[in-house]
Amino acid sequence: MYSIVDIETTSNGIQGNKITEISIFKFDGREIIEEFTSLVNPQCPIATFITGLTGIDNDMVRHAPKLEDIATRILEITQDTIFVAHNVNFDYRVIKHEFETIGIPFTRKKLCTVRLSRKLIPGYNSYSLGKLCSSLNIPLTNRHRARGDAHATVLLLQHLLQAKNAETVFDSFLNARSQQATLPPSLPMEVFDKLPNVPGVYYFKNNQGKIIYIGKAIDIKKRVLGHFYHKANKEIRLCQETHDIGFELSGNELIALLMESAAIKKHFPKYNRSQKNNAQEYGIFTYEDRNGIFHLAFNKLKLIPNPLLNFPNITECRLFLEQLCQDFELCPKYCHLQENTSSCSHYKISSCAGICKGEESISEYNKKVMAAIVGITSKLQNICIKEKGRHADEEAFVLISNGLYKGYGFIPKDQSVRTIEELNLYIEPQKDNKDIKNIIATYLRKYPSKNIML
Repeated sequence: MYSIVDIETTSNGIQGNKITEISIFKFDGREIIEEFTSLVNPQCPIATFITGLTGIDNDMVRHAPKLEDIATRILEITQDTIFVAHNVNFDYRVIKHEFETIGIPFTRKKLCTVRLSRKLIPGYNSYSLGKLCSSLNIPLTNRHRARGDAHATVLLLQHLLQAKNAETVFDSFLNARSQQATLPPSLPMEVFDKLPNVPGVYYFKNNQGKIIYIGKAIDIKKRVLGHFYHKANKEIRLCQETHDIGFELSGNELIALLMESAAIKKHFPKYNRSQKNNAQEYGIFTYEDRNGIFHLAFNKLKLIPNPLLNFPNITECRLFLEQLCQDFELCPKYCHLQENTSSCSHYKISSCAGICKGEESISEYNKKVMAAIVGITSKLQNICIKEKGRHADEEAFVLISNGLYKGYGFIPKDQSVRTIEELNLYIEPQKDNKDIKNIIATYLRKYPSKNIML
């Protein structure tokens, strides 16, 4: 038994969207058993553009029943039925959310006639309700009103039930664990099937082919599927707009991160957070105090004119400085890791020679600070990071030359490449920027053995 449902609402989202009209047809696959249609008082204003689309205005619903007044009727007519709608996730989630606000759980198995149509009657340019009804000669009256759209969906469902392999397809879609059941309504299954289980970047596109979201993953298909299971409103809106998904292989996570960052800056997708200067990023810098002692210090990146090194957060910044203190026997007090006026904790364990106690000469201590600074800056001058390629017959690389990120590339394993000039024959040139520096610096701190000095 099916409950074919259509609703009209105050706007076009889910969170905060309220029902203004609902129509439900109880259908056994052959004939309509029962019907319920009602305007609903949303207890909030209806958006002007919605009134223009549906004809439902604030005056029409002012004296209509509230949702709690008809909730029992909705529960009764949909009980023990499969919830069916054209683009079912929208109708189902709005109704479920509305019921939650009045303290009533609403859970039904559901089917989407958009996805069913794509599977059972492929080949149409559009699977909107209006276009499908026109192509299939299904009468559609009172468009964009709940009863008119719901009744047309009944007739469409009846048509789909008679299609070849309908029973198998319906069973597959009703299996909550099947991928068919989770895909966005406008995304063809064959597009999802082509996604690989390897590292790379993926691009969600709308019905005009415009990129609306860019992501990276170690397993592209698995990560994309995760978007479809997500219940956050942003993810729901993203999936509703997705008509196509493209991808690029990277071979490894580092190049996927670099690809993603560059692509976001190029396309500015509406569902990506723009990679702006982050006030919480930190940097290390050096200065000389009135006594002539060289300090290594840290602060928010926007407050440092010439940072020696950038970090995405204060935790990574402090951890790096602490390691630097150990490697070069620096004083935590003069690296601004300890604020006490007496001796530092490292002095007590003989990891500090005593600059904080006046037991080490300023010139000797400054030599160690300069050695640390040279160590920081020289590491980032000319580096080739080697990584896995996109397939077994190649290697990937990321090139930093004269301290600047030059790009990435892929080299066949049967080629011997040793110099920057030879690497440039295979490189995909890229722009250097603060976000890229953070990605590479974080990677080098995590995998120090994977870089080759040139």
